[in-house]
Amino acid sequence: MIQEQLKNAAKSAVKALFGVDAEDKMIQLQETRPEFEGQLTLVVFPFVKMARKSPEQVGQEMGAWLKENHSELVSAFNVVKGFLNISIAPAAWVDFLMEIRKDERYGFKPVTEESPLVMIEYSSPNTNKPLHLGHVRNNLLGWALAQVMTAAGRRVVKTNIVNDRGIHICKSMLAWLKWGNGETPESSGKKGDHLIGDYYVAFDKHYREEVKALMAEGMDEETAKQEAPLIKEAHEMLVKWEQNDPEVRALWKRMNEWVYAGFDETYRMMGVIFDKIY
Repeated sequence: MIQEQLKNAAKSAVKALFGVDAEDKMIQLQETRPEFEGQLTLVVFPFVKMARKSPEQVGQEMGAWLKENHSELVSAFNVVKGFLNISIAPAAWVDFLMEIRKDERYGFKPVTEESPLVMIEYSSPNTNKPLHLGHVRNNLLGWALAQVMTAAGRRVVKTNIVNDRGIHICKSMLAWLKWGNGETPESSGKKGDHLIGDYYVAFDKHYREEVKALMAEGMDEETAKQEAPLIKEAHEMLVKWEQNDPEVRALWKRMNEWVYAGFDETYRMMGVIFDKIY
């Protein structure tokens, strides 16, 4: 809109100053380079021959004419060789924004099978604790970016890559086996991810106590962290998981399902969805 207005104004300037009807292809607008003041730059070389003046003179005359006759559009200008750098008046930007505000689908491009394919991955939590404030930021940024990319005409696949295996998961599993007494989300009234998070914290609490006890017996801290019975049990459980031990795998699946259910509840509350969860 603003570019079209400026092109028409430039044609009027050429007619008024040089007595010539400028063709559309002669009006060349581009974004102003960042080291110069202005937003749009008019290339004045196409008018030099008809004006029989230097590029700098043509630029100065056209800039002055535009500012005087189209002050609602042009607030200032500067000339660098054959380039007329134009500052757009604030009122023109306001008018432009008010105009596009009328169209709720302004700038949207259609998405087709030929549209560029984009994958946006976000959330990506661990299944040993609840979603936290960092995930809120991650979720909303990922979701917002997906909407922007879709509006820009991209085929967007929204993915969530969940870290649901490893030693940190085994810590929660082992703690639940030791101190859970069969507790479930239903029996506790807790969201599944919060329940599992409690056992991750419980593991850490008991693990620290074991490390402290070993250090009191004269063991250095690094060795104590490796020799504590709980961490050894957690590593043994991880090895069993890797060996597809049926009991460990069943417990892993059961507890992960509790966490996923809790995550899903949070995602629904936030209005965030995924096309694929890995």
